[in-house]
Amino acid sequence: MRQRTELALGAGIVFALGVTAGLIGVQRARLSDADPRRSTFLAGPSGARGFAEALGRLGVAVQPFRRPLGSLDSTAAGTLTAFLDPSLALSAREGQQVAGVRGDLLVAGVRANPAFRCLGWEVTPRPYDSVAVTAPPGAEARRFPRPRAVLHQRRSAEAVDSASAEDDAPVRCTAPATATVDTLLRTTDGWPVVVRLRLQDGRTATLVADGRLFSNRAVRETAAGPFVLGLVVPGYRRVVVDEYHHGFDASRSLSGATLDWTVRSPWGWAILQLAGVGVLALLASGVRFGPIRAGIERRRRSPLEHVRALATALAAARGHDVAVQLIVQGLRRRLSATGRSAPGNAGRWLAGLEPAVQSPAGRAALTTLTAVTQRPASAEDVLHAADAVETLWEELTPT
Repeated sequence: MRQRTELALGAGIVFALGVTAGLIGVQRARLSDADPRRSTFLAGPSGARGFAEALGRLGVAVQPFRRPLGSLDSTAAGTLTAFLDPSLALSAREGQQVAGVRGDLLVAGVRANPAFRCLGWEVTPRPYDSVAVTAPPGAEARRFPRPRAVLHQRRSAEAVDSASAEDDAPVRCTAPATATVDTLLRTTDGWPVVVRLRLQDGRTATLVADGRLFSNRAVRETAAGPFVLGLVVPGYRRVVVDEYHHGFDASRSLSGATLDWTVRSPWGWAILQLAGVGVLALLASGVRFGPIRAGIERRRRSPLEHVRALATALAAARGHDVAVQLIVQGLRRRLSATGRSAPGNAGRWLAGLEPAVQSPAGRAALTTLTAVTQRPASAEDVLHAADAVETLWEELTPT
């Protein structure tokens, strides 16, 4: 098999493998559908990008926060700090930090329960016995999604949570004093789903039991969209949304993000497979099979060798007389001062060379060439003429 054919076949196989891997990955991605995280970076059914974009159109600036809670500062007026159904559960220490944020709060989701506890409330999941909600006054005629969690107020203002691995002692927090409690959304059997606490220190905390109210699907298809937007508009001009607990860490480098995409994406796996095939191909081409072969020496043929080859070709075509004439004309052209074959009788020109030929071999060659030009040439005459021209060329050309 030729080298070009092998390369084309190998490239075709690699391309087919890449396309197959990509199609399989896309099919699996469709089957698994979307990312379940309630992040404003995600546009899937479970993401919260639609909520953030709707706030932006209403004139509210949405700022993602991608660092640990210790560096959070939202004391600016008109700013709301939102924790939308964290994908990574808040630790007891983080719940205490969330409850102590200086500014207004919006906390949603079961995994944010440590923050609810430090605010004097508790989230109770109801994944199997969810009931409908009572539409608040002024709500749209569309349905509300059935909540899968409800709220209830703690009897004790003090909450004690077990310490995590990095804590030295259990975390104790005391709920701040509450001035008023407004129930904004409740189930038909009376359980609160969304409450707004007006604290005596001047802050406002909005607690949402089920974070699915902020999902793209709920915002687009149900009455939850205008309702959750009303929790922010028109009271706030800026919303700081926690993305750190959705896995979007600002400390990650570009190389780390690229590696993570390569591992998670089917196209990334296809690129890795192609790179592996390329490395194997390079290793295979670098191995020498069999003994070392000497390089083929290539050199250009001399003019006399061209003449001999021409003579042989013309002799094979039985153009002996033409071959002899061309041989003589070639010698005449090379020996002329202008590099051109002058017109005239070849016999007279050969006779004019006799004074310049001194060696016996040169005289014999001149005699042979003169005799060949004066009779019908045969195949042997063509070869003799070529040999005679070569001898005369060496004789008449200064070294």
